[in-house]
Amino acid sequence: MINDAEPIQRLVEAFKKLPGIGQKSALRLAYYVLKSPSEEAEALAKAVLEVKSKIGLCETCFSLTDVQPCRICADTDRRSDLICVVEQPPDINAVEKAGSFDGTYHVLHGALSPIDDIGPEELKIEELVARIKGGKVSEIIIATNPNREGEATAAYLAERLKPLGVRVTRIAHGVPVGSDIEYADEVTIGFALSGRKEM
Repeated sequence: MINDAEPIQRLVEAFKKLPGIGQKSALRLAYYVLKSPSEEAEALAKAVLEVKSKIGLCETCFSLTDVQPCRICADTDRRSDLICVVEQPPDINAVEKAGSFDGTYHVLHGALSPIDDIGPEELKIEELVARIKGGKVSEIIIATNPNREGEATAAYLAERLKPLGVRVTRIAHGVPVGSDIEYADEVTIGFALSGRKEM
């Protein structure tokens, strides 16, 4: 390391724990923080602490929120009978950017992956079943990622939910296979939603 000062080393090591940040990026970020005004560094530290203390899961859809229920679930202009099921909270942002979905969401917090010991019990599937049984849900749109785990999760959900008398659809594969919904552009997500099919 160029500078062996312990506080800098600790900051670099902390940045390296973030996804996609290697040694060079961590060092660059550490020096940026070091050169920035104290107020800016304090604002960054405060924002990190605030997000840890004030953000939780929505009691309805299990997305990240600072209010209960989240703003999407509380929006009376949205269709509560139409639920889009996604793997992770960032996937909601991708679907919302398309501007063509007016329903609500349900976040599974993962996908089925026997290799990683992630079964149905580790996901928010029973909570989704409870939502369907407890309200007037007309359609479930499964928008899991188009990879092996996402497809397995979609197939499992279709089998689990169809007997409940709800229409189950899957987004069309406008999203490239092997990619994550979070990184798809608005047009691709829009086509995928409009081209969804019955499962």
